[in-house]
Amino acid sequence: MDPPNTFPGNVSVGHGSHELSVAQLLRCTILMKGPVEACSGAHHLVLALPCQGGFLKLETTMATFKSILFDLDGTLIDSLKDIALSANQVLTELGFPEHPIEAYKKFVGDGAGTLMLRILPEAVENPSLQATFLQKWKQAYGEQWQKHTCPYDGVRDLLEKLKGDGYWLGVLSNKPHEFTTACVRVLFPGFTFDTVWGLTEDRAKKPDPSAALEMVAAWGCSPKEVLYVGDTDTDMLTAVKAGFYGLGVTWGFRSAEELMQHGARETIDRPEQVYWLLDERSKEGD
Repeated sequence: MDPPNTFPGNVSVGHGSHELSVAQLLRCTILMKGPVEACSGAHHLVLALPCQGGFLKLETTMATFKSILFDLDGTLIDSLKDIALSANQVLTELGFPEHPIEAYKKFVGDGAGTLMLRILPEAVENPSLQATFLQKWKQAYGEQWQKHTCPYDGVRDLLEKLKGDGYWLGVLSNKPHEFTTACVRVLFPGFTFDTVWGLTEDRAKKPDPSAALEMVAAWGCSPKEVLYVGDTDTDMLTAVKAGFYGLGVTWGFRSAEELMQHGARETIDRPEQVYWLLDERSKEGD
């Protein structure tokens, strides 16, 4: 397993604060570990980094996460083809050109209404066309979303391990709520998330952080105790606004560069790499 791209902690060197790269971390020797008295939910590591003439002393405070909040499409499940095919079906019915399936990676992530406006600009000034498209798309998607959609490799194993370790687990999606719950129920049989929310009329869509904050507050978790995992700029902006630790995944709909530009603290390439961010050593000190 490869480590994530950066180390999850603020590293103090002298009077400054810097981010410690994984390459540096792997060359460090851990000298001491213990709880930070004045910092709830964190532990203190003192590291020695080999350098010319001896060792450079580094100290880092690492977050201890209690809950993990996931996006759905592009993060837990590969749903792009069914979304694209159902949307293209409606475009054809309405007499508009289709889009390549890969193009939908840039169209999705902000809800069905925004998807419609991105693939059908003519609908912006035509409320009747908007209503028609959304109605037809929901019907088409509801009939065929199970044809190709499946969990990404390694996701189920990751979820089972996280659940077994006692983390709060939630799903927050901009997909309509009825499709969000259906996807989770069908694609993860026998697995229970603590909370699963899709988009409803009375729930603000991401990147508004209100739904995310409401969810974790119900679990008794503060924002600094939340690891937020997603695959789009919308997800990373949600994490930033909520005060969560944003982890971008590159197997979904956006590149690592775009995720970092929108506030990702780190990016990973495989589901099992989530565990590089979960400080098992800090739990031993609880």
